[in-house]
Amino acid sequence: METDKRLAVSLAGVELKNPVMTASGTFGSGAEYSEFVDLNRLGAVVTKGVANVPWPGNPTPRVAEVYGGMLNAIGLQNPGIDVFCERDIPFLKKYDTKIIVNVCGHSEEEYLEVVDRLADEPVDMLEINISCPNVKEGGIAFGTDPKVAEQITKAVKTHAKQPVIMKLSPNVTDITEMARAVEAGGADVISLINTLTGMKIDVNRRKFVLANKTGGMSGPAVKPIAVRMVYQVAQAVKVPIIGMGGIATAEDALEFILAGATAVSVGTANFIDPMATEKIVDGLTAYLDEQKIGDIRELIGAVQ
Repeated sequence: METDKRLAVSLAGVELKNPVMTASGTFGSGAEYSEFVDLNRLGAVVTKGVANVPWPGNPTPRVAEVYGGMLNAIGLQNPGIDVFCERDIPFLKKYDTKIIVNVCGHSEEEYLEVVDRLADEPVDMLEINISCPNVKEGGIAFGTDPKVAEQITKAVKTHAKQPVIMKLSPNVTDITEMARAVEAGGADVISLINTLTGMKIDVNRRKFVLANKTGGMSGPAVKPIAVRMVYQVAQAVKVPIIGMGGIATAEDALEFILAGATAVSVGTANFIDPMATEKIVDGLTAYLDEQKIGDIRELIGAVQ
């Protein structure tokens, strides 16, 4: 299929054929979706979180459906950086799409170990998941304290060979404070939002539905919050933004772009319709035709 040049965007010098990418943790590392989706049509594939060693994740049950979305408490289960480099990068390199690796860790050292390992790998960008529990601080997420967020950003930037995306947690009082902190730390791009903390209770069993009690809420119900946060962050920082949170259609994606996002990530929608990302790319093309717009970049932050 012909690539629509009008959809091209740039993130910190990395040129994407279109602004549509997958959200970390919803697409594996591409292989399991490749039979449904033509990965060549995506602006980028964002991998599942990768840690320095394999993480087993949380006990089950760890996924629950809720009104307007889902809760997950997977706990960043992943096979670790060694398997990722041997198996997943070579697979993704077969496709004409950018590769963004989501990095997780329990301590600054763990993040840096993964960042160092990826320095010589053929990946395009790193997305640092600062919603991870900081074990040294008693499990509070790196992304809920601006000082810690700035510090981890600085540390990653001194080690990273690729541009760095800092992924913000929405579970904070003021999202702009976190955005300014990671920008001060040297973030090249900011992505938001990660999941909102939620809970579901089975009233008949009087038990928590998730073994972890709480989980990350994602899906259509979080979209209005995500759009508002992306808009606020776009007003507060100068670096480009990747918007995400409940995007299921091209119209959803356009809301984020108009709010100030340069690119968007599609997550929960992949579980409902594995071809959601491709449909969104087609929908963006249709919108540009309909509105007679020559370049999607004209729409970034164009809300009035």
